[in-house]
Amino acid sequence: MNPVIDTPSALSRPARVRLELKTLLALALPIMVAQLATTAMGFVDAVMAGRVGPRDLAAVALGNSIWVPVFLLMTGTLLATTPKVAQRFGAGTFEQIGPLVRQALWLALAVGLIATLALFSAEPILHIMKVDPELIGPCMEYLRGIGTGLPAVALYYVLRCFSDGLGRTRPAMVLGLCGLALNIPLNYIFIYGHLGVPAMGGVGCGWATAIVMWFMAAGMAVWTYRAPIYQSSRLFTRFDWPQWSMIKRLLGIGLPIGIAVFAESSIFAVIALLIGSLGATVVAGHQIALNFSSLVFMIPYSLGMAVTVRVGQALGRGQPREARFAAGVGMGTALAYACLSASLMFALRGPIAAIYTADPRVIEVASMLIVYAALFQFSDAIQVTAAGALRGYQDTRVTMILTLFAYWGIGLPVGYALGLTDWLGTASGPSGLWQGLIVGLSCAALMLSIRLARSARGQIRMSRSPG
Repeated sequence: MNPVIDTPSALSRPARVRLELKTLLALALPIMVAQLATTAMGFVDAVMAGRVGPRDLAAVALGNSIWVPVFLLMTGTLLATTPKVAQRFGAGTFEQIGPLVRQALWLALAVGLIATLALFSAEPILHIMKVDPELIGPCMEYLRGIGTGLPAVALYYVLRCFSDGLGRTRPAMVLGLCGLALNIPLNYIFIYGHLGVPAMGGVGCGWATAIVMWFMAAGMAVWTYRAPIYQSSRLFTRFDWPQWSMIKRLLGIGLPIGIAVFAESSIFAVIALLIGSLGATVVAGHQIALNFSSLVFMIPYSLGMAVTVRVGQALGRGQPREARFAAGVGMGTALAYACLSASLMFALRGPIAAIYTADPRVIEVASMLIVYAALFQFSDAIQVTAAGALRGYQDTRVTMILTLFAYWGIGLPVGYALGLTDWLGTASGPSGLWQGLIVGLSCAALMLSIRLARSARGQIRMSRSPG
């Protein structure tokens, strides 16, 4: 049964909230599983490479610091497909979905090849970063392996956005779990050398991941080609050459999303670099707090993706009030989750840190920073859900500007001033940098919430206008 249904306005408000919440969670839960499976693949790579030796683990870690931001920029740009498909699905104009997705696939192929070229050309970056020369070779081999899979993952993401826009989020969950299950034996084959494959060490993780990417792309293509729910869109019934006018419209919405996602992720990387001068214990504590908070973040992030679908489909049906209602329920759900996650992180900060290390000094630093991570659960949940709703409204340019200003114009300068200078009192080290994160995320949450309210009101006014 399709979980995406119209919310009857004749119901009482509590009943409408329960129905919207049920529908939202039906969409979001498979997305959560898919996102956690993707995150787990990176964890498996690190663990299996680390068992080979510190050199292999370091090469994989360095490679991740380069390819993950490229990946986020690429996939964020392709997220424009979801709200456009959702609006057409909500409006019942199924015949317009196929041509749109075919152009999105051309865009995916282009950005995937550009991303591959970027990774293949990344060696100068490693020299600029003054990476140990012994690590540059294996790191580049790892990046070349990953790079061969980026065109596939770009195509996969468009087909996933197509499926999500129709309210079908289960394929991404199933393929994500299959990809994770496939990644482990492939890592074993390529790392240690089996079935005629030479032992590659940590470099083999890159080639294993690339194969998983192509497997997931092929799996999503077969799923969308064969399942009856997708047939009305007629995606595979004809071939279209690239049409710049439609690709330009996709870029106009998608590129700001990609830049906003990149800006949020990169500020954490910059803070990690700034903390690097404070010693190994502080760096280790920071990485523990960041790793755990990133895992917790997958839940509101998935809610935000589901809210994009709900808002887009409601607007497609010509129901802007229902779109605003869906956005409100989504933000309320994310805030309720933040209350739970913040409480648990604060109460269990010591045991959480102890999962990662037995060093009491590292546990002390990590526990302190997990308190700050608990505090920004609220603003982080609100900003990511508001951003998801704004994608549903296809309001992405202003969102990008507000995000860049909040993180880079406010959060990072405040964190730098508090943590590494005496401009605002005695330098507080990592605590000050994380306090800057809280300030930046809080500003983003406030500004995006205001922007969302304005976008929702604007759509409602437009629906009242004659003609």
